[in-house]
Amino acid sequence: MRNIKAIIFDLDGVLVATAKYHYLAWKRLAKELNIEFSIEDNERLKGVSRMNSLDIILDIGGLTLDNDAKIKLAAKKNIWYVEYISKLTPADILPGVIDFLESIKINGLKIALGSASRNSMLILKNLKLTDYFDAIIDGTKVSSTKPNPEVFLKGAFALNTPPCQCIVFEDAQSGIDAAINAGMYCIGIGSKNILKKANLVLSGFSDMTFDKLELLID
Repeated sequence: MRNIKAIIFDLDGVLVATAKYHYLAWKRLAKELNIEFSIEDNERLKGVSRMNSLDIILDIGGLTLDNDAKIKLAAKKNIWYVEYISKLTPADILPGVIDFLESIKINGLKIALGSASRNSMLILKNLKLTDYFDAIIDGTKVSSTKPNPEVFLKGAFALNTPPCQCIVFEDAQSGIDAAINAGMYCIGIGSKNILKKANLVLSGFSDMTFDKLELLID
């Protein structure tokens, strides 16, 4: 039996469906730059930092810009994204998440957020999820992005828990790689065909409890 003491969650696509708002904001920016940007292209941005995402889009469009121009574009995208997510409510929390968080708490485990998003606090506040977390590590607290394990290692440190006793929930391959690099058990949320490196893949948290999870990872 695995001795699990803590759970670390990614945010976008795991607890809340904010990926569509990232897509809308990036697509709006790409259109302004006369770049064709598809849903398939957007898959490349999952778990990737804002500036690296912009570099991918510019590469798709064959554009080269100086750093000052890129900073202004990334800021513009974020303004649009914040406009979208400012309208989030608890109704936007993905199915089963609240019950699963409650079951983790009942079993005495610690909970952390490990997200690349710099807007995590705004999202958690709007969703009324903040109080569930013992530690929140986001894009404002790390210098390296996934697949670098920094965000998850800092989460484990904040929870005073060894990485080997942590489970990470992720929906992006870069996040899966980061969890593996951190020496943590990783559960993918999404498709088994995409998240092949995860130790286990779930479609979501519907009807999931920590007791059921223990049986799956035993």
